[in-house]
Amino acid sequence: MEAEARRARARAGGLVALATCIGVWLIGSGSGEPVRPPLPSPGEALSAQARFPGAIAALPGSPPTRIRIPSIRVDAPLTGLGLQADGSLEVPPPARRELAGWYREGTTPGATGTAVVAGHVDNATGPAVFYHLGALRRGALIEIARADGRTAVFTVHAVEVYDAKAFPDSRVYGSSPRAELRVITCGGGFSPRTGYQGNVVVFAHLTGTY
Repeated sequence: MEAEARRARARAGGLVALATCIGVWLIGSGSGEPVRPPLPSPGEALSAQARFPGAIAALPGSPPTRIRIPSIRVDAPLTGLGLQADGSLEVPPPARRELAGWYREGTTPGATGTAVVAGHVDNATGPAVFYHLGALRRGALIEIARADGRTAVFTVHAVEVYDAKAFPDSRVYGSSPRAELRVITCGGGFSPRTGYQGNVVVFAHLTGTY
């Protein structure tokens, strides 16, 4: 029961915690108008009747080891993330800007359900692993290398940005009969006092393996 309760808390609060990252690189850059990470256009939003072109049958579960997103030049190792005492998801160490993480108590990428990967948008020294996540468009590919030697290939079907106060938990973390993936980072509005005000979320589904 406790494990299920922890999973429920992750679905309900989980990665919203990423919205609290403060964008220290932007604050410390000294520029009045710093260059900010890209945001998705409204045209990339999840439609009322989501479509999953090319979806294939799910793979058996296997822990992921690396994420590659060729169109935005991401090629990063993955570390497992658990839950903090308040039920929110851990985040990768801020100093490791090249590192992304996956929710190890949830679905493994490629298996049936909704797998979750998270990473920082920046840190004190500059852009981090998912700085360009908001630039993704429908049809972009995301590759997840797995411990079983297989690579799960996902196709993006939506990219959205949400204010932290109106984060749609069930829309992002809800279960799926397919193999789906969410990739999440900080984004949205920015305040020098409190940092990023929301999250960029990429929605993708399994379309291939190799």
